[in-house]
Amino acid sequence: MDRSKVEVSIPVVEVDGLCRQVELADGHGDLHILQDVSFAVAAGESVAVIGASGSGKSTLLGLLAGLDVPTAGSVRLDGIDLFALDEDARAALRGETIGFVFQSFQLLPALTALENVMLPLELAGAADAKAVAMQWLERVGLGGRLRHYPKHLSGGEQQRVALARAFAPGPRLLLADEPTGNLDAETGQAIIELIFALNREAETTLILVTHDESLARRCKRVLRMSAGRLAETTVR
Repeated sequence: MDRSKVEVSIPVVEVDGLCRQVELADGHGDLHILQDVSFAVAAGESVAVIGASGSGKSTLLGLLAGLDVPTAGSVRLDGIDLFALDEDARAALRGETIGFVFQSFQLLPALTALENVMLPLELAGAADAKAVAMQWLERVGLGGRLRHYPKHLSGGEQQRVALARAFAPGPRLLLADEPTGNLDAETGQAIIELIFALNREAETTLILVTHDESLARRCKRVLRMSAGRLAETTVR
């Protein structure tokens, strides 16, 4: 076999020996938030990170995005060592690679739905930012709400805007942190169906942080966190 013709698939995310600790306020020792966490996520895979409050789930997600810096260990995105980069380079890689969906939506209140979705496209230098943003808002069922500000949208509608904003730049990786946490059960279920539908359509890699076991089971793999450690990996 000609090895030069064999494509080596690089994981979208590689985490190796990741640790995060902070000094306790009273100065008596350190709090270990994450301890020696290692795993990899392949392109197109859907992974749920589940665990009790305080288990380190959201801290892990912040490190995967380069929003925080680990005490030890490494995170590679598409083979690039995230923490070998300076802050500006990490931000650039994040903008090129990652889409976010937050529990609290994180929409800018002074911008309309259309402008919120256009923003990451404009930051990336997209010439057709308005057209792409309009297409994505149509895809999430908000074609008639383009000019509405977040305060005039329901929680479910705001999360739909956030989904459009996350998917519009075409990220390879979608990070979702408790995306239905501020929604009622019916609206939350509709948002979850939309996340998985858009994710399949875009062939995006998905890492979803949740405390909801039934939601986690929708993913191909489940990483269970306990006291800052990766306690269990389940393949579905």
